[in-house]
Amino acid sequence: MTVETQRKLADLNVMVAGQGGDGSLTVANLLGVVLGRRGFRMYTARDVASRIKGGHAAALMRGSIAPRGCMGDALDLLVAFDDEAVERGGPWLAEDGFVVFDASGGPAPREYLPEGATVFEIPFARLAVRDLRRDLFKNSLGFGVVSRILSVGDDEAADVLTQRFAHLRRQVADANLRALEAGFAYADENGLTAGSGPWALDSAPNSDRILISGNEAVAVGFLVAGGRFFTGYPITPASEILSFLERRLPAFGGVAIQAEDELAAVNMAIGAAMTGTRSMTATSGPGISLMQEGVSHLGSAEIPLVVVDCQRSGPSTGMPTKPEQSDINMLVHGGNGDFPRIVLSPSTPTDCFHLAAAASNLAQRIQGPVYLILDQAVSQDSVTVEPFDLGSVELAPGKRLDADDVAQLGEYRRYLVTDDGVSPWAVPGTPGGMNLVTGNERNEWGHVATGAANRVTMLDKRMRKIDLVRADLPLAHRWGDPEAEAGMIGIGLELGAMEEATERLAAAGVAISGLQPRTLWPVLDETIEFVRAHERVYVVEHNAEGQLVHLIASVGAPHERLRSVLKYDGVPFRPGELAGRILEAEGAAS
Repeated sequence: MTVETQRKLADLNVMVAGQGGDGSLTVANLLGVVLGRRGFRMYTARDVASRIKGGHAAALMRGSIAPRGCMGDALDLLVAFDDEAVERGGPWLAEDGFVVFDASGGPAPREYLPEGATVFEIPFARLAVRDLRRDLFKNSLGFGVVSRILSVGDDEAADVLTQRFAHLRRQVADANLRALEAGFAYADENGLTAGSGPWALDSAPNSDRILISGNEAVAVGFLVAGGRFFTGYPITPASEILSFLERRLPAFGGVAIQAEDELAAVNMAIGAAMTGTRSMTATSGPGISLMQEGVSHLGSAEIPLVVVDCQRSGPSTGMPTKPEQSDINMLVHGGNGDFPRIVLSPSTPTDCFHLAAAASNLAQRIQGPVYLILDQAVSQDSVTVEPFDLGSVELAPGKRLDADDVAQLGEYRRYLVTDDGVSPWAVPGTPGGMNLVTGNERNEWGHVATGAANRVTMLDKRMRKIDLVRADLPLAHRWGDPEAEAGMIGIGLELGAMEEATERLAAAGVAISGLQPRTLWPVLDETIEFVRAHERVYVVEHNAEGQLVHLIASVGAPHERLRSVLKYDGVPFRPGELAGRILEAEGAAS
């Protein structure tokens, strides 16, 4: 091909797709290193089937000079190892996008591609088998072509690939280098000479940053906040928290255990928490359903525990690898009876770190359950962020008594009625601190007591705990024009699309003020006041019922000002899509 004008890229959206096991993630990882060296910030996601092996698998990535929290409106580059990848990714391709297609089985299905797309058809797998005896080397061959399209020097591409495979046997690394060179050779045959491709990557100062997922950030925040016991049953999209802590908790004197099911997980975590150990469990919607009795017991017996819900599309098994936000009602109102609980809602890995640490402290302070509500995208997508400030985390022990404290008491009452609702707590084994723990209603000593007056006294005591910490609950993240008539509210995966859509709307002459509540329950006054301060507020959420709208309205926000913007197909909003929905609604409003 002939390149007349080289286009400078400051924002690149890529999809590498095929069948599970094709090595799609390898190409994305190699390209991510190239972009990272130039100071690009990364957002990476995946679209995989809910199965152990096989099925469509796509690695999605966005590299941009500006920080972004979602994929963009269109793909610039599609690396497709089969027809299905073109069928799925083609409609999302930009008009002037590039396709690198494995033509081992025939030509690319052009009917799914825009007319202006440039397609390179290369028999990757066939060449890899012919020359290197394994089709798996096709991903390195493809990376060679991609690096030429982006005008990446051959030496740099080889260096990136060498580092990627440095841990493997020399023969394997050498074979991948030969595959890379085969990709260069094909590019030469098609006019893609080294350093003079159609695109050239922009660059920015390359500061010290990390690429991390929300699940990993939650695990780090829990660990830094003194968390030392974790148990969970593997379930998408929460499993990375378990695997991360299994590898790292023992080095800090902690324990991570894979339980046989969610019932065992929550009850083991309750047992550990009763010893005074900071504990956490994590699961997804189906697991939360099973844990409800245990969480109710936490509220009744006044035991501190952090419970992470990594939401996915439901109901029941639903779509395990797709995002949704349909557990809000279950976390806020689930369980039998009335008991205090806190629900925190992070949207970025940085949020996940800080709110996991905050949740650990809050659980100790209220002696009860604190939920962290994530979704599949927040849980598993990785984002470039600044390194976490580990020193900013301070431990709040709550009303904990040691042996000397107990000795000074005339009598230790585990469930002593106090003005703030929190009773002084001596963990089992503390001399003089013997107490009973039961799920029944009890008196101050822990003895079962079901009298009417005692019931009211104890329930009121427990419910006062939230007032104790309300002023310290995490406040919302804000953006946009604070003077705008229209507002926008959303949590979790909505944040990246909402922030970018706000920029698009401003360019179109529509001012928006944004709010991401970081404390979902109790609903803070700031959320209600935000709704009252705007003529209309668009509530963006991934569920069919508008659960967040109803939650906000239930505590006094004017319902007539709330407008639902719903999506429940398992696909995140793209910024342009969300901006279009709001532009349409604003047109109707005017």
